[in-house]
Amino acid sequence: QSLGSGVIIDSEFGYVVTNHHVIENADQIRVRLDDGRSFEAKVVGADPEADVAVIQIPAQGLQAINIGDSAALRVGDFVVAIGNPFGLSQTATSGIVSALGRSGLGIEGYEDFIQTDASINQGNSGGALVSLRGELVGINTAILAPAGGNIGIGFAIPINMAKASMEQILEYGEVKRGQLGIGIQDITPELREAFNLENGQRGVLVTGVSDDSTAKKAGVQAGDVIIAVDGEATNSSGQLRSQIGIKSIGDKVRLSFIRDGKVKKVDIEVGEPQQLTSTTGELHKLLEGARFENNPDGDGVLVSGLSPNSTAAYNGLRPGDVILGANRQRVTNLDSFKKALALSKQSVLLHVNRNGNSLYLVIR
Repeated sequence: QSLGSGVIIDSEFGYVVTNHHVIENADQIRVRLDDGRSFEAKVVGADPEADVAVIQIPAQGLQAINIGDSAALRVGDFVVAIGNPFGLSQTATSGIVSALGRSGLGIEGYEDFIQTDASINQGNSGGALVSLRGELVGINTAILAPAGGNIGIGFAIPINMAKASMEQILEYGEVKRGQLGIGIQDITPELREAFNLENGQRGVLVTGVSDDSTAKKAGVQAGDVIIAVDGEATNSSGQLRSQIGIKSIGDKVRLSFIRDGKVKKVDIEVGEPQQLTSTTGELHKLLEGARFENNPDGDGVLVSGLSPNSTAAYNGLRPGDVILGANRQRVTNLDSFKKALALSKQSVLLHVNRNGNSLYLVIR
């Protein structure tokens, strides 16, 4: 058994949003309301990569929360976290927005977290982060807790990001993410100097463009530095993945980038994913919950998504890792990856490149 929290987002149909890791692999889900009523819930759909799930309860007389705009949040804004920490239902804790756009934590496949010092503990996952207007601005998801308890560093999924997943789940029962077809990396001081960028210039460097991709058709080139998506600044590769991740296939986005010292803008359609595996574990039972694609930057297979509670994540695999070998066999693409994985059913030995560093992982 486990406990979590949830937020009523539709009073008419009884829809409740929570974290995917709260209901993952559950045989039975029960929702207890503040008025004492209890209902068995059914799963409408989930987005493991963003850690969002929608469930439904057959209840009448519900009150849905007002949904706010997380893009309007600023560091220093006061927020309240509401949830079920340690089984203490309907607990409210207050704090401020400590930071915005946190990514690279290895918690989710798509990360653009709100960081807050409002106390978030075990059982708060899936609960509401609300503004002082009482509007839902985030879904509480994770904490950094070296000692096992709250130390004032908690993370919530911005409601704009969660809402994008929720809308697709309610319409399709799943989330269908597209991509632009580009390889990217964060800008280091050395790269900033090599590309003659201004001191302090932020953005994401395009390292490669896939053939037949929408980015290729729009004229994006390797060496371009992406600085904004739809007018919203892009400061890291994790943030860019999240900015595109909330879009549906077929949506148009306006990409702003620097090329040869000049800012250019192009409209790009979000395209179909290219050669993505599913997350149902058919590659290997130990890699269930992981998603892979051919490395756009060269040989290898990119870990493009990973469920935080998966066996692979528990054994150290992270989104963004590039797999160069498996079971002592070289991996150049998804086909060679599949063949290498078939050599062992009890464990998987992976040779991984992580941020330029080489390491081996054993998945058991």
